[in-house]
Amino acid sequence: MPDLLKYEKELYIKDITLIAGVDEVGRGPLVGPVVAAAVILPKDYHLVGLNDSKKLSEKKRNTFYKIINEEAIAIGIGIVDAKTIDEINIYQASRLAMIKAINNLKIKPEHILVDAMPLDLDIPSTSIIHGDALSLSIAAASVIAKVTRDKMMYDLDEKYPEYGFKRHKGYPTKEHLEAIKKYGVLDNYRFSYKPVQEAKKVKA
Repeated sequence: MPDLLKYEKELYIKDITLIAGVDEVGRGPLVGPVVAAAVILPKDYHLVGLNDSKKLSEKKRNTFYKIINEEAIAIGIGIVDAKTIDEINIYQASRLAMIKAINNLKIKPEHILVDAMPLDLDIPSTSIIHGDALSLSIAAASVIAKVTRDKMMYDLDEKYPEYGFKRHKGYPTKEHLEAIKKYGVLDNYRFSYKPVQEAKKVKA
């Protein structure tokens, strides 16, 4: 099991304790925003079982979401909508969401640990490949981002139950692709994504 505070400890030695872990979720879905979170945890923080949100059950994610919200020093959320994703592409939209999340922190961090994405900031940062599985701060951010975005998909599911958003969260599953062929695409779909373009053609 990797030491999930390895990167944080390297910064603690330099007397840097306000460390923000940053991660985003929602690059692959056909609908809705990309959501990023920035989380500053207390020094030497431990939360047994916390890991990359993709490796956790929904129940576990919801439990950790609640704990992190109560115990983190600061949390920032960044949301970039589907229209902007279409305009600037998903890679740039993911970066923008992360920068928004950092800017929405109520305390300015001294250092950023970010999952795989180099960010152009006036704050020193370290980009870590698979960071959500290697850094506790990034893992915390991945949980906050995932639960936040899933909640948006549940809200969408209540308005449009025929699409099955509650189950697939907007990802291009067989069920989802069949639904958009049958019912068409909503305004908050990502029209630059190929399956959405193809569904539009079928409907037209």
